[in-house]
Amino acid sequence: MKTYISKGLNDTNNIAKDISEQLVAGDIVLLNGDLGAGKTYLVKQVVKSFGEAETDVTSPTFTIVNSYHVKNQTIYHFDFYRIKSIEELYGIGIEEYLYSDAICFIEWPERAMELFDSDQNIKTITIEKLSDLERKITLKEGL
Repeated sequence: MKTYISKGLNDTNNIAKDISEQLVAGDIVLLNGDLGAGKTYLVKQVVKSFGEAETDVTSPTFTIVNSYHVKNQTIYHFDFYRIKSIEELYGIGIEEYLYSDAICFIEWPERAMELFDSDQNIKTITIEKLSDLERKITLKEGL
């Protein structure tokens, strides 16, 4: 487990770069944190660390998934906040995403934990809001 303290956006950008260096194709990154904690911002900065994405990195709140292609890596960014049932995820072919060579970031994973098991390359990032600018960001291997 690795814990970071961010005192502002520049720190978060550096943390995102460090995290990006620890990711490999096929990783599934579960993102935990309250609304406004900075989950989407962190993903945006990680994608930026991989290289310029073909499209802007935005929250997939209403689309469920956004995809980004950077250099030789595909990154999928999911937001499960608005899903109503696990069947909705199976309907979009979630398993094809999760068992690909892409890196998958998943916000609000607790809404579909049955999708994940110990055989997958899972990392968990938890972002705790300490103040308006400060965040505690914890990265651990596994669920």
